[in-house]
Amino acid sequence: MLTIYNSMSRCKEVFKPLHPGHAGMYVCGPTVYGDAHLGHARPAITFDVLYRYLTHLGYKVRYVRNITDVGHLEHDADEGEDKIAKKARLEQLEPMEVVQHYLNRYHRDMEALNVLPPSIEPHASGHIIEQIEYIKKILDAGYAYVSDGSVYFDVPKFNADYGYGRLSGRDIDELLSATRALDGQSEKRNPADFALWKKASPEHIMHWPSPWSEGFPGWHLECSTMGEKYLGTKFDIHGGGMDLKFPHHECEIAQSVAHNGTPAVHYWMHNNMITIDGQKMGKSLGNFITLEQFFTGNHPKLQQAYPPMVLRFFILQAHYRGTVDFSNEALQGAQTALRRMMEGYRRLRDLRPSETSDIDVADLKRRCYEALDDDLNTPVALAVLFDAVRVINQVNDGTAHATRADIDALRDLMDTFLGDIMGIRLDQDDAASIKPYEEAVDLLLEIRREAKSRKDWTTSDLIRDRLARIGFSVKDTKDGGFEWSLN
Repeated sequence: MLTIYNSMSRCKEVFKPLHPGHAGMYVCGPTVYGDAHLGHARPAITFDVLYRYLTHLGYKVRYVRNITDVGHLEHDADEGEDKIAKKARLEQLEPMEVVQHYLNRYHRDMEALNVLPPSIEPHASGHIIEQIEYIKKILDAGYAYVSDGSVYFDVPKFNADYGYGRLSGRDIDELLSATRALDGQSEKRNPADFALWKKASPEHIMHWPSPWSEGFPGWHLECSTMGEKYLGTKFDIHGGGMDLKFPHHECEIAQSVAHNGTPAVHYWMHNNMITIDGQKMGKSLGNFITLEQFFTGNHPKLQQAYPPMVLRFFILQAHYRGTVDFSNEALQGAQTALRRMMEGYRRLRDLRPSETSDIDVADLKRRCYEALDDDLNTPVALAVLFDAVRVINQVNDGTAHATRADIDALRDLMDTFLGDIMGIRLDQDDAASIKPYEEAVDLLLEIRREAKSRKDWTTSDLIRDRLARIGFSVKDTKDGGFEWSLN
């Protein structure tokens, strides 16, 4: 039974769907004003694995991942310039042209990472009418007010009735005293109040008519509105990055409670951040690396190109709630580990069955389920799959024995957990880019085998020693063949 670390209760809880056999899942998607980076990859991969696992367990999953596109301000600020509009102005493009360009590139990067598309991918700009209607209900309930054409959520009033800050553990009194004044702050009754609708300034490109002004919705509103539209007033899982817990998700909870009287989300799940050499990734620090740069190696901090499956494997080696620190050494370690995993998988094709068995594939399968049931613990599940690779190697070496049924069960184990659930592509190695050197090494070893058959030990030893010097381990097999791996 799947248990998850519910951010609201701060404990592990057994997953109980609100509708038997079905699971509703909403994940905060990207703001499409630039190329996807490593920070975009982690939530996408984390919740892709959850989506795959819930589906594998037999749930019919509706997975909604929103796209924040035009008309919004920067995250929790109620003043400033919309990032997409700014990009459009600087590049002399239509705002939707900017959105479509980067959304196409985001989808390309997600496909490369083998992230499955969601069931529904709604755009904020396509749900303006629904957001206006949502605001009307919050106003009618008395938890919002109109000020000079803008509409603000009344945080202190909501806090008095329901409590604000429970998800993030924030103290509302400390929050009110710590909130600094911003330009235009006088529109608000309290510094902690956040915008549901903003009156557009003359330079704001994207805006829509509303009962209050020509303007645009606040950033937090889109997820509450689209989550309810596609998943109902109560749904199972809401996911996103740890940085969204406050204020974004805290504001979502307040909006849904003010709108419906009860919280919409049953379980909250947050993935932690990615750092680079111990520092938070950011453009201002000069350590911002896009996914395309990882795939091509075209960045001064990268020693080489890293194929998409290496990046996916690297992210899955850490628990989703733990911090992941990027370094070239860490990614190279992930590449080596994935290569060894794939070498073991390929050996399955050549295993010779025995009449008897001394391996326990059922136990490996049980342990994989236990790991994923324990708050989606992908690093432990990968450790079990490495145990499976060790068993495969032992059978290949003749130090363990497996029947045909065992071999089939091992293949099913790897196909299911490494391929279907972890999402590692098994029809290729850690990248198609390493295939040419594989063929080159095989060719050299074929030449070495021919040299040995002619008793040309000088050539045979030269090839073996030179390959060993650059990191290849070569092993001669009993049938006169050979095996190799990269150390």
